[in-house]
Amino acid sequence: MVSVRDWFGARTTIGVVFVVAVLSAVTGLVNISLPATGGLLGPYIPDAVRTAAGFTGTLTGFLLLASAFGLRRRLRAAWYSTIILLPVSAVQGLMQSPERIEPLVTLSLLVSLSVVGLILLALNRRAFDRDLDLTVTQLSALLAIAGAQTYATAGAYALREEFNGVETLFDAFYFALVTGSTVGYGDITPRTPFAKLFGVSALLVTVASFAVALGVLLTPAIEARLTKALGRMTESQLDILENHVLVLGYGELTEPILEELEGRANVLIITPNADRAQRLTERGYDVLTADPSDEESLERGRVDTARSVVVATSNDAEDALAILTARQLNPEVHIVASASQRENERKLRRAGANTVISPAALGGHFLAESAIGGGGLERIEDRLLEEEPDGPSTDADNTGFESDES
Repeated sequence: MVSVRDWFGARTTIGVVFVVAVLSAVTGLVNISLPATGGLLGPYIPDAVRTAAGFTGTLTGFLLLASAFGLRRRLRAAWYSTIILLPVSAVQGLMQSPERIEPLVTLSLLVSLSVVGLILLALNRRAFDRDLDLTVTQLSALLAIAGAQTYATAGAYALREEFNGVETLFDAFYFALVTGSTVGYGDITPRTPFAKLFGVSALLVTVASFAVALGVLLTPAIEARLTKALGRMTESQLDILENHVLVLGYGELTEPILEELEGRANVLIITPNADRAQRLTERGYDVLTADPSDEESLERGRVDTARSVVVATSNDAEDALAILTARQLNPEVHIVASASQRENERKLRRAGANTVISPAALGGHFLAESAIGGGGLERIEDRLLEEEPDGPSTDADNTGFESDES
């Protein structure tokens, strides 16, 4: 069943921001070629601003895409940037030209979704609480780019008399950017030997900084592909998990549990067996290769946002430890456990499980009742198998499981 949390949660927020980003970029591209009539705000906006809104909308769209990826990692910085960019995107849409019906419809949708995105961001503010944790390599790459661009800009401006086309500080920055990106339009050229030597140094420094940054950006993507090939989830995939069912461990009962949960809820399986994790991943399941009783593993599996936890590995001792850890990390989560031995049911409840089911005792009860003439048991079994997960189960209240309500 789809809950209110599913409709208005962090996943929906990220999706809306992503759609706004795409619409903003597409709208900007379309309106570059249209007359700058200014849309709804045309009479109140200067011509230069209306013209700039056409192509800056595309830039805003790309920045929103970057913010959407930051939201996937639950970054607070991405939340702040999105709060700023969504109104900018909406205002740019109002300033752009609705000369044809297609742009008009797109602009209306862009503005509406921007407002919806702001509301969702406000509602889910607590979900995006992670600080921007940059590695030393990433910080070095950013500093290298900033330093190289500053060097090339300052040098070109200081030597502007020896360059063709450099008159202002913006011209110098433009020269540094096209040099570092190896575009080199040729509209700015050095006129003296000294300026040429400076151009060579600027080329080496800026291109090297861009190369370092590219390597830093590509490395996580390559690691993500390798991680997926090994049957593991990436950190960005784990970050957006919410309202999911967390399955701790994998045992004989896990397979039928997964079959019952398929299509009814998002499921994350935590198992220490790498081979089993890879096989489950190939079948389409989300898997985290880790110890299901370890605090760090459960934190990565977002036990704090899980709707429920299932523990059924047929090893009661390991299950009790996993239950205890999950209960400590999230006192409110509903935990369901399976006891391989009837005498361990109360122990698993004391560890923190809300409901403990003994499949052996339950099956034995049905078989025994059927053997002595319990003709209605098959109908009860059918009803249990057909019943929705959130529905009542009064027919089995005393047939092999204990819960907090009993």
